[in-house]
Amino acid sequence: MTHLGLYALQHRGQESTGISSSDGNQVYAHKAMGYVADVFSEDVLKRLKGNNAIGHTRYSTAGDSSEGNAQPIVVKSIRTYGTVSLVHNGNLINALSLRQGLERQGAIFQSTSDTEVILHLLARSEADSLLDALAETLSQIQGAFSLLLLTQDSLIAVRDPNGFRPLNLGRMSDGAYVLASETCAFDLLGAAYIREVEPGEILLI
Repeated sequence: MTHLGLYALQHRGQESTGISSSDGNQVYAHKAMGYVADVFSEDVLKRLKGNNAIGHTRYSTAGDSSEGNAQPIVVKSIRTYGTVSLVHNGNLINALSLRQGLERQGAIFQSTSDTEVILHLLARSEADSLLDALAETLSQIQGAFSLLLLTQDSLIAVRDPNGFRPLNLGRMSDGAYVLASETCAFDLLGAAYIREVEPGEILLI
């Protein structure tokens, strides 16, 4: 389903694409430069196990056009939260200053993407729950963003307080929830549109 959804959203980014999935115990991921049709073979999709998944097609607006900046970005063992996979649509206007501050504290970045800043802030939070850590992280970033986070057992959706970037919620006939930047992805999946994710809203599925 995520693979099909990315076909519908291919026009939003043609540089790279990726999918991360979860089977409840482990998070899997595959990403590469190129179009959706070229990156995901049947064998690759079979390795992305589970019933939850997030995907992304990238058009670089911050950071180089390189495989290192392709999304999802996956970080293992963030404190007690386990593995977290993140996709981000938008631009963080204070990413550089945040990054410099994190680097002074010893953070080592693997990409030039502003998206990675979010994960470093999340990892440094001392909050007891992932949602509280996410709220703390979001209070520090500025700009336009819609985010999807995948963990072993949950899917979290976030939209920036100004609603600069689109994010929509839909539902399949079997009750499964789906999220996408544009509702054309729902049309391809046969999902019913429910509503926009509200500006500043965090959804936990």
